[in-house]
Amino acid sequence: MTHTAAGIRHDWTRKQIRALFEQPFMDLIYQAHTVHRANFDVNQVQMSTLLSIKTGACPEDCKYCPQSGHYNTGLEKEKLLAVDKVIAQARIARDNGAARFCMGAAWKHPSDKDFPYVLEMVREVRSLGMETCMTLGALSDEQADALAEAGLDYYNHNLDTSPEYYGEIITTRSYQERLDTLGRVREAGMKVCSGGIIGMGETAADRIGLLQQLANMPQHPDSVPINNLVKVKGTPLDNVDDLDPFEFIRTVAVARIMMPASYVRLSAGRESMNEQVQAMCFFAGANSIFYGEKLLTTPLPEESADLALLARLGLRPERRHQTSSDPEQGSSVTAREDSRFYAAM
Repeated sequence: MTHTAAGIRHDWTRKQIRALFEQPFMDLIYQAHTVHRANFDVNQVQMSTLLSIKTGACPEDCKYCPQSGHYNTGLEKEKLLAVDKVIAQARIARDNGAARFCMGAAWKHPSDKDFPYVLEMVREVRSLGMETCMTLGALSDEQADALAEAGLDYYNHNLDTSPEYYGEIITTRSYQERLDTLGRVREAGMKVCSGGIIGMGETAADRIGLLQQLANMPQHPDSVPINNLVKVKGTPLDNVDDLDPFEFIRTVAVARIMMPASYVRLSAGRESMNEQVQAMCFFAGANSIFYGEKLLTTPLPEESADLALLARLGLRPERRHQTSSDPEQGSSVTAREDSRFYAAM
């Protein structure tokens, strides 16, 4: 549907954001749902699949990440996947109902040696009739332009947390470097996917600071992933206290109010949420999920469970208004999504 620009702001103060968080829960959820209903079809969910195209041995020291080369998490290191293997996975994802195919590599930035293969992946996945998204670390101006020319729809680069807490989580890349990459993505004409992770031991003030950074960008991120920390043994955050589920729902709701026309995605950590928490998140404004077996290297709910939950809630996958050009699959993405969805009912 066409998104309205009503309510778009870029001047949020932390006091104003705190006031949203501190509302009675029912008032906050009602306000968020009202904003959501004004901007989206509340019964549609955008569905994405994320594939790790290069796993492990990342030089970054992100304390939450099993792919960091700084920690021993038992993760097997892998080189960049061959293009044909990536395309085969994209076809499976498309046929299982995903409209967007996201590809992630454990890099600080793409190498000159691997980058041509990355561009080929973008072109080939687009030829299947899917939206494309990549997360490859920092980008130069030239790399951002090349990805845009290849047809990349979205680039993901999360801010992770507030500027104040960021140094407690990552020391190998500055906050400003992340903002600079997002600026290059926008300048190149691609859509921005940027959010954060909550439940990393941060304070409520840090969650406020993260949302302020995202919402006060010159243009809101088109997609805002809200990740709930997945604690992985061997990482420095494997023993942090669990986040209160109501605080997670509140964060989703405030993100929806502050960024009314952005997709708000339930991302990592969803497999630990019960159906009731997920349903409340959808009501509070979440309208996108990662769908499939894994989110890079961490598990996701089974596909059949996701489809069954959506069916029980009367939600349906967002339709793609594009027909596949894949010679092996002549039917539209929409038709496959619908048949897969109704088979779960």
